[in-house]
Amino acid sequence: MAWQTVSSRVAYENPWITVREDDVLAPDGRSGVYGVVEVRPSVFVVALTDDDEVVLVTTDRYTIGPGSVEVPAGGTDGQDPLVAARRELAEETGLTAREWTRVGVLDALNGVARAVEHVFVARGLAPVTDAAGTAQEQAAEGITAVRTVPFVDVLAMVRTGEIRDGETVAALALAALHLGRLV
Repeated sequence: MAWQTVSSRVAYENPWITVREDDVLAPDGRSGVYGVVEVRPSVFVVALTDDDEVVLVTTDRYTIGPGSVEVPAGGTDGQDPLVAARRELAEETGLTAREWTRVGVLDALNGVARAVEHVFVARGLAPVTDAAGTAQEQAAEGITAVRTVPFVDVLAMVRTGEIRDGETVAALALAALHLGRLV
């Protein structure tokens, strides 16, 4: 038997998340309560320079504090994922890309959340024309640094724990598989 929803109510919502409380029947037939967080779809961009470097941002996250090293990412805001990925790369790094490849879709925290994440590899990077707009977006997002790191060193940053954001780790793994860097 699969999970069955008996009833559902919204406990909380804002423009970014909805928290539901569902009365359920578990696969073994027992009744229970399941809390579900629904997060708007998001995008993650593994942007690669011509020198095989990954563009990373360092950001101050409300939940964990400063110093989170991540790939550029954000909500789709109702846009097509590719359109949103282009926007997020420009806003967070001041870069555009000539070549885009969708390398996968993830379900983040699927034990408690419905959060679909689209992952792209971007290549052929160039600066955007409106650098002032980028600086404003970076400040609003808490981005304190944008840097490029050789791909092999980014994987080492995952191994040593310098990159701990689970979604970034997953996006890098999908990119590495796409690029033939992992088997």
